[in-house]
Amino acid sequence: MTNPTAAMLVIGDEILSGRTRDANMYHLAGQLTEQGIDLKEVRVVSDDPKAIIAAVQSLSDSYTHVFTSGGIGPTHDDITADCIAKAFGVHINVRDDARAILQAHYDAQKQPLNEARLRMARIPVGASLIDNPVSKAPGFTLKNVHVMAGVPSIFQAMTASVLPSLTGGQPLISQTYRIERGEGDIAAPLGALAEAFPELSIGCYPFQKDGLFGANVVIRGTDSGMLDQAMAQLKAEFPS
Repeated sequence: MTNPTAAMLVIGDEILSGRTRDANMYHLAGQLTEQGIDLKEVRVVSDDPKAIIAAVQSLSDSYTHVFTSGGIGPTHDDITADCIAKAFGVHINVRDDARAILQAHYDAQKQPLNEARLRMARIPVGASLIDNPVSKAPGFTLKNVHVMAGVPSIFQAMTASVLPSLTGGQPLISQTYRIERGEGDIAAPLGALAEAFPELSIGCYPFQKDGLFGANVVIRGTDSGMLDQAMAQLKAEFPS
């Protein structure tokens, strides 16, 4: 059975300018691997409505799930929710259940639910809310697109909220073997191994440290028995 697929859309000028380092891709990739959902693409776009809309439409058509990060806060440049609505041709407005969540939160904080904060209750028609136990402002899912905040702690909490509702496949497992030989020496045997085990992914990651050089070979797949067989063959070719 083929695993479901996923893409991630990271939204924000601050990422592309280098001002902010994205940590959400690393977290999402690990969580999806455990769930048996294969992350196939990560795309980063600026705070440009046309770019966001085009990316959402393209990724939604290509993958089982799309996860977005960033642009759902209270400021003028938080435009993701509006772009998602436009991408799917639906209206967006303040929704009563989202407003009630924010009202209760800000009442408890003894702060007003002002116009800026109320922007976070604007949800496209037909979407379901994603729980946010950190700052309460909800994310949402529309069709196969899961829209979440960019702040890592909130993104992680929203990921934990949405993943249990998704059907996964077989979790991806991996094994790593360190070979202290140059890539030129190991390329041909690795190529032969890849041909012998086409269902597996075999990656070669060179290193050089303290005068030593070589490569870490990582074999990935969903069949543990096949993985063990391939790793045994690799170790026999390059005994430690």
